[in-house]
Amino acid sequence: MKRSFIIQIFVAFILAIIVGVIFGNDAKHVQPLGDLFLRLIKFIIVPLILSTIIVGVTSAGDVKKLGRLGGKTITYYLATSLIAISLGLLAGYIFSPGKGADVTITEEVTTNETEGVVQTLLNIIPTNPIESLVNADMLQIIFFAIFIGIGIILIGDKGKPVADFFDGFAEIMYKVTAIVMFVVPLGIFGLLAPIVGEHGLSVLLPLMKLIVAMLVACIIHAGFVYSTAVKSFGKMNPITFFKGIFPAAAVAFSTSSSAGTLPVTMKNTEENLGVSKETSSFVLPLGATINMDGTAIYQGLAVVFIAQYFDVTLTFGQIGMVALIATLASIGTAGVPGAGMIMLTMVLAAVNLPLEGIALIAGIDRILDMMRTSVNIVGDASAAVVVDASEQKQKTPLKEA
Repeated sequence: MKRSFIIQIFVAFILAIIVGVIFGNDAKHVQPLGDLFLRLIKFIIVPLILSTIIVGVTSAGDVKKLGRLGGKTITYYLATSLIAISLGLLAGYIFSPGKGADVTITEEVTTNETEGVVQTLLNIIPTNPIESLVNADMLQIIFFAIFIGIGIILIGDKGKPVADFFDGFAEIMYKVTAIVMFVVPLGIFGLLAPIVGEHGLSVLLPLMKLIVAMLVACIIHAGFVYSTAVKSFGKMNPITFFKGIFPAAAVAFSTSSSAGTLPVTMKNTEENLGVSKETSSFVLPLGATINMDGTAIYQGLAVVFIAQYFDVTLTFGQIGMVALIATLASIGTAGVPGAGMIMLTMVLAAVNLPLEGIALIAGIDRILDMMRTSVNIVGDASAAVVVDASEQKQKTPLKEA
């Protein structure tokens, strides 16, 4: 069943590329299949995240253990994000995609105003949790769910009926998610074919060096950093890991949404990689909103590209500022398509580079977004494997005692 599902995804990819190349813009007629899949994902994501995080927090049993779990998770995410941004900067200087780039700013790109790192962090705290649920504000939902879970732990037996309710609700959402997974290949086909048809090769050729640099950096980060992490700390064969998370990475590539891929990521991580629900229900929703390794690679590479295009030499201090701002900004970046471009405005402003530079890569941003989202998802899964192995290791001596 698992192998046939992977084959179906491969077939969907190949068909999407063929249909996109042959029919061009007419491939947009299969877009409703992609829209159907996205609507189903949006349909399950809020109740799934709310219920699973509450279950994940309450299953920790005590606040001290929860703090330990959270500490490990955030430490891992920040460490890999810092490596990713460094790799993106390095790729920019090695490939030098901005030098001699035959591309002009032909359109004005509108980006949302960024509020700064401090305000972004403050916005994590919801003033109206119900409104957060309605608007699907993931960071605020996670904050709300974590505190509900902590409250249940602190009141003890009186909170057990509420914990049991969310435990049962989470199981229902797992089952609903399993049903939605049947349309994943159709969703991939419906999302990818119109993109191939719309962009083709004409928009890619002038910026091929940038695309190749991004691809190489993503492959190195996933192939080296994640492989080393899951093998050394998670005691898992990297081939097993990548094979197990492949369906989620494929969905991430098609949807360009870490949050939208979350149900598939949770299913793959638990069923294919053997991560406990206790760990995955806490680590993965958190990762879908604050762990953006692929986006961090993109930030570093895009900043160097824009600096090279405008013939601006970045100082060592500015490069350090890019690394710091990109790592912190990733915490408040929503896991939705195009969020990386919004985040890029904050990074460019921090080092005084022209915001018009965003227009240079706007045409291929969707292509870059697909790559960086896949890396984000694989990074979330690697964290779940590493943290779960660490938690299981700590449980073992207690059982022996």
